[in-house]
Amino acid sequence: MKFTAQRIAEILGGTVHGDPNVEVSDISRIEDGKPGTLSFLANNKYLPHLFKTQASVVLVSENLTLTNSVSSTLIKVKDPYGALAKLLTLVEQTPDRRGLEQPCYVSPEAKLGKDVYVGAFSYIGKNTVIGDNVLIFPNTYISENVSIGDETVIYSGAKIHHNSEIGSKCILHSGVVIGGDGFGFAPSVGSDYAKVPQVGNVILEDQVEIGSNSTIDRATIGSTIIRKGVKLDNLIQIAHNVESGEDTIIAAQTGVSGSTKIGRNCMIGGQVGIIGHIQIADKTRIAAQSGVGQSLTREGVAYQGSPCFEVMPYQRSYVLFRKLPELYDRIRHLEEEIKNYKTGSLE
Repeated sequence: MKFTAQRIAEILGGTVHGDPNVEVSDISRIEDGKPGTLSFLANNKYLPHLFKTQASVVLVSENLTLTNSVSSTLIKVKDPYGALAKLLTLVEQTPDRRGLEQPCYVSPEAKLGKDVYVGAFSYIGKNTVIGDNVLIFPNTYISENVSIGDETVIYSGAKIHHNSEIGSKCILHSGVVIGGDGFGFAPSVGSDYAKVPQVGNVILEDQVEIGSNSTIDRATIGSTIIRKGVKLDNLIQIAHNVESGEDTIIAAQTGVSGSTKIGRNCMIGGQVGIIGHIQIADKTRIAAQSGVGQSLTREGVAYQGSPCFEVMPYQRSYVLFRKLPELYDRIRHLEEEIKNYKTGSLE
């Protein structure tokens, strides 16, 4: 697919500085740009590359002031990174797919909307309702009594268990498991554990995206709920009866234990561990590899560490922690001097 600089500017609402008719057919990093490609400059750290790149077109900030000439055609936009994301979305649009590939199984009691695509070796159970323009890629399992909203995309190998509710314009990447059995066991006589049946479901609201091999367990009773606009990275575990507020983002390898309630617009880094039955306030930020062992009730506060506490006190404490060997040696030296002073042997 080829675009002229002028066409790209029209799509992005930018202005062309250079040849509006130059064409690009690929994307490149600015440091190794090649003719016929489009690149972008969103971080001034890479500004020196702008004067050397061979990329035919470069997206730059509308506030950029040049100190030297450039060979590339520039498209000035308000937000180069956001503009690139918009353009990549256009380029990556899935080819037109519709209909049922064979072999696949669709229950006679399932209801499929208009222009649905179901890939080969997929399974759709009874009483499942699928909206319009849904894409279901090969080797996908969708159990009974599931609902899936319009324009949702489900990639190969995803598994959606019974009674799950998926909203519109969601994206489920390969290997995602929605509505698997919650981790519920009750101690019984001796060292055995009695399994607690998990009879609830999972609800994903609209515009939720779930990364590859992430799992969201169904509730023991009621629903595990992922609110509108939430984005989960790969390899994330969401336990039974968790609720995540709108537009929260969680990075890879994070685990959230059962019945925890996460607020709106939170940002949770990779490899964070969160215990169950706690509350996390709106707009909370949690740094990577932190451990959350109690409720975080103050809105908009950043946390770090395990167990976590506010980020600035943590960073000051970490400076002292790194100095502990040095401080220990100084204390031992002072103790030795005091001892020698008391015994009269101080020189």
